[in-house]
Amino acid sequence: MAFKTDIEIAREAKKKPIQEIGAKLGISSDDLLPYGHDKAKVSQSFINSVQDRKDGKLILVTAINPTPAGEGKTTTTVGLGDGLNRIGKNACVCIREASLGPNFGMKGGAAGGGYAQVVPMEEMNLHFTGDFHAITSAHNLLSAMIDNHIYWGNALEIDTRRVVWRRVVDMNDRALRTITASLGGVSNGFPREAGFDITVASEVMAILCLAKNLEDLQERLGSMIVAHRRDRSPVYCRDIKADGAMTVLLKDAMQPNIVQTLENNPAFVHGGPFANIAHGCNSVIATTTALKLADYVVTEAGFGADLGAEKFLNIKCRKAGLTPSVVVVVATVRAMKMNGGVAKADLGDENVAAVEKGCANLGRHVENVKSFGVPVVVAINHFVTDTDAEVQAIKDFVAAQGAEAVLSRHWELGSEGSAELATRVAEIADADMANFAPIYPDDMPLFQKIEAIAKRIYRADDVLADQKIRNQLKDWEAQGYGHLPVCMAKTQYSFTTDPDRRGAPVGFSVPVREVRLSAGAGFVVVICGEIMTMPGLPRVPSAENIKLNADGDVEGLF
Repeated sequence: MAFKTDIEIAREAKKKPIQEIGAKLGISSDDLLPYGHDKAKVSQSFINSVQDRKDGKLILVTAINPTPAGEGKTTTTVGLGDGLNRIGKNACVCIREASLGPNFGMKGGAAGGGYAQVVPMEEMNLHFTGDFHAITSAHNLLSAMIDNHIYWGNALEIDTRRVVWRRVVDMNDRALRTITASLGGVSNGFPREAGFDITVASEVMAILCLAKNLEDLQERLGSMIVAHRRDRSPVYCRDIKADGAMTVLLKDAMQPNIVQTLENNPAFVHGGPFANIAHGCNSVIATTTALKLADYVVTEAGFGADLGAEKFLNIKCRKAGLTPSVVVVVATVRAMKMNGGVAKADLGDENVAAVEKGCANLGRHVENVKSFGVPVVVAINHFVTDTDAEVQAIKDFVAAQGAEAVLSRHWELGSEGSAELATRVAEIADADMANFAPIYPDDMPLFQKIEAIAKRIYRADDVLADQKIRNQLKDWEAQGYGHLPVCMAKTQYSFTTDPDRRGAPVGFSVPVREVRLSAGAGFVVVICGEIMTMPGLPRVPSAENIKLNADGDVEGLF
C-alpha cells in the first residue's frame, strides 16, 4: 500500500484564511499581522489585553530517546491537539520553529507528519516569518560590535583571549566550529581564535523564548556576558551598548506566529532552541498566550524526556510559573524493538520479545516524569506494521508501571485516530491530579544540580568534572548566579553521553567537558561528552534531494 509523503499531504491541505483561524481563539483581524494568507503574528497589544484571563490546561508531549525507527513526537502533539478539538474541546497547539540546519541535514523538518501536520509546511521549514534570521542578525550584530570596540581602542579593557561570545549561522557547518578571526593586517583588527554555533544554540534564541515582553527581552540581552577582562571581571552586552539595537532587530520576532493544522485548528509556532544543546521548548510568550485563549494547550519539548521534558519542567516551568496538568510520553512499537536489539531492516517483522526487552527505556522515562509529580499517559504512535500482540505488550508494560498506554492512529487518520487518546488525556487533565515541582530547588549549589539530573534522570553513578570546572561553578555562585537552573547539553540518543548505548543503561558516569554561563537567559549550560554546539552535515545530507519540480513546488522536504 503506497502512502503519500508528508509534503504531498501538506500541499493538498484545504487551508482557511489565517483570520478565520485567529477568530477561533478570539483574535480579531486587527490584532493579526499577516504574512501572506496562511500565517500571521499576534500583536503585543492583544497579548497584553488577555493577561487577566484564567489559564487553560497545559499538556506536555515528550518521548523516549529518539531512534532511527522514528517516534513522531511533533506528529503526536499535532494529532492530540486535533483530537481534543474533535471531541469538542477548545484546544491549541504550541510547537517550535524548524532550524534550517537539520532540515538540510538529517533530522528533517518540524511540522508533524502524515495527517497530523501544521501547515504551511514548506514555509515553516524554510524562512517562515523570518524569526531565525532576526535572531541570527541580532546575535552577529553583537559579535561585530565587540570586535569593533576592541579595534577602536578597547576602552572596556577586554582581554581578547577571553571573548566568550561566538558567532552563529542557522546551518550545520562543522568547518566553522573553530576559526581564526581578524586576519589580514592592521585594518582588520586583532587576530584571535573564534567560532560559530548554530543559531538555535544562541543565547539570544534562549532569551527570546524565555522573555515575557520587549522590556524583559532587552533587560536579558543586556545581562549577557560577552567577554572578560584580565582580572576575570565580566563584560556585559549592555557595556558594549548593543542591547537596544538588538531589541530593535528582534521586535517583530518576539511576537508569536499563528498558523493551522491540516484540520484548520490553531497552532502557535514560535522559537526553536535545540533540546540537546539548549532548553528545547517553544517560547514562553506563545505558551502563556495560548493558555489565555484555549482550554487545553498541547506543547512539546525536544528529543527524549531526559532532555526536553527535564528542561521544560526544570527551566521553562520554573521561569514562567507554568504547571503542566499531564505529560504524554510518545513511543512506537518499532522503537521498542530497536531498543530491544532488532536491526532497522527487520523492524517490520513481529517480535514481541524484543518489544518487551526494549520497553526498559520507556519505563525509565515514565518513572522520571512521574517524579516531577505530574500524571503520565503513554501514546503509542501507530505504524502500519505494528501487530496487536506487540501493542498489547507495551500496554501491559506501562500498566505495570502505574500508568496507561493508548494506541493513537493520528498519522494515518488524523483526529479520528487520536480521539481516544484525546479523551483520556482530557479526563486526566480535568481531574487536577498534578502536584508538580522541579526536582531541585533554586538554592542548591550548581554542581549538586548537575548531579541531581545525572543521577535522578540519567541514572548515572557519578559526574566527572575536573577542578577547573568545579571552581568555575563556585566563582559563578560567588557572583550571584548560584540560583540559576542548569541546562544539560548531551546526546539525545541515550541516557548516557554515548549515543550508541540504547535502552536503560546503568553503571556509567557523565563527563562534563565545559560549562557556559548564560546570564541573560538565566541558566548554566553544562556540555557533556562529545556533544557539539555546531552540528555537521551527514555523509548524504537531505539537501541533496531537495529541489523545485517542474511546477515550481518544493520536493524533498520531510
